[in-house]
Amino acid sequence: MKVLVTGSSGTIGTRLAETLLAKGHEVIGVDWVKNKWQPSIDALTTVVDLRKKEELAKIPDGAEAIVHLAANARVYELVEHPDRALDNFITLFNALELARTRGIKKFIFASSRESYGNIKADKYAEDMVRVEHCESPYTASKVGGEALVESYRRCYGIDQITFRFSNVYGMYDDSERVVPLFIRKSRKNEPLHIFGKEKCLDFTYIDDCVGGIILALEKFDTAKNDTYNLAFGEGTTIVHLAERIKALLGSSSELTIGEPRTGEVTRYIADISKAKRVLGYDPQTSFKKGIEKSVEWYNAHV
Repeated sequence: MKVLVTGSSGTIGTRLAETLLAKGHEVIGVDWVKNKWQPSIDALTTVVDLRKKEELAKIPDGAEAIVHLAANARVYELVEHPDRALDNFITLFNALELARTRGIKKFIFASSRESYGNIKADKYAEDMVRVEHCESPYTASKVGGEALVESYRRCYGIDQITFRFSNVYGMYDDSERVVPLFIRKSRKNEPLHIFGKEKCLDFTYIDDCVGGIILALEKFDTAKNDTYNLAFGEGTTIVHLAERIKALLGSSSELTIGEPRTGEVTRYIADISKAKRVLGYDPQTSFKKGIEKSVEWYNAHV
């Protein structure tokens, strides 16, 4: 299959592209920056600002499916800069227009666990998203994005799969996301600031996430026109994450704990039974193992 991956220079996009290539698929990478992680992926990447419809003409033809990962993804940054949520809407709209105008009938959309909001469920199943639980502009860009993707299915016959990702980590990320940030600060013995003592999230090792996307491409006709949680299915507090990274790096970083930030989900554990049943999704990397692998990767590469 020839797969167009938007956001191919990002964390998930880089790993997805290299895994697809290893499995014998073809990849068209699209991002607004070059890929700094993998020269082989950079060679397949067309630099395009997907916010500008006139730039879509630069994208090579021939894709049979689109995996739309490109987004501004830092929740609190979009609280501070809500125009970045507008970027997400426009980028998705133009990716769907590319599919419509080029007759691409398979579309995978990267949504988020943030879509569920703070409703204090034990585990979150796919039918629990409600507009009234929308916590932030980022969340709105994902809930609204899911609606836009569904509208293109109904109006234009573009079959879709929506994934709600949860804290994907492991490699190819030097951003302000919590795992690379805490690794970077722990190396320097700098304080690790935690927003909410009880904050507990479902961390997904990158290879499990990418494996789920590839299963969806391979089983698209069986899984299409539905939404799936992709996560590990267990919760880990941010306090425990910080302590584990400190221990692995022998760091003397101090933990400081403040109040939860506006717009962020404070507790999330995914119900992944649907992805297991329909896709055969079977995440293999526990939090303990994944953080060990992550620290090893960052020590070797960043």
